[in-house]
Amino acid sequence: MNLLAPDPAVARAASLDELRRLRLPLPPPSYPLVWERGDEVELRAAVDIEARAAVLNVVLARCFGMPQELAMSWLLGCHLLDAVTPPEWHFVVSGKGDHRSFALHLEALFALAWLLGLVKHLDPAGIPDDRLVDLFPDLPAGETFAQWRSRTLAAPREPREAAAMLDLYYCLDWSYLAAERAGRPMPGRIDSNAIGQRRWALEWAVVFRGPYHAPPGGWEDVDLAT
Repeated sequence: MNLLAPDPAVARAASLDELRRLRLPLPPPSYPLVWERGDEVELRAAVDIEARAAVLNVVLARCFGMPQELAMSWLLGCHLLDAVTPPEWHFVVSGKGDHRSFALHLEALFALAWLLGLVKHLDPAGIPDDRLVDLFPDLPAGETFAQWRSRTLAAPREPREAAAMLDLYYCLDWSYLAAERAGRPMPGRIDSNAIGQRRWALEWAVVFRGPYHAPPGGWEDVDLAT
């Protein structure tokens, strides 16, 4: 069931307060809101978020040496091919593509873990715990997608909480890029690339319904240009 989204002005004020706390530049007053007053919000189905996380887990494993045959076999055996995007499949089967970009998906996986309730905080100044991948299917042990779901028992975030987090990362994306261009110090150990990856996951997972929102698109359809 869709819920009424939070007041966008209140969410934006909270996001700006967080930017001030982090001593980051503030976006201009004309910086767009993510949603309008009266819009509805929901999260994608938990199983879809879990599938996206499982696929990213395989992509990351390929980045760090998982054999292509094992990766392909796992995806086929778990019936997850429909959840794999064309660029991801090309990388899994051939190892070709922007290796660094795929490795950065660790940050998107971190945001998905937060959305699923597997980690408590999505601190913009923090980095993923070294044990983050332990929260996802144990690929070397052959744990299946279904077995992982049974073991994990995800508790997805309340959609309005996720919407507020999206607004924060929408603002952080602008602020980190502005700070880097100006040579200002970052508040933590991550950069704008990591912020963008987390925003990517949030943009994909949080779905708004209203007169100015298109139907939800695929993972590769997320637009981070604004």
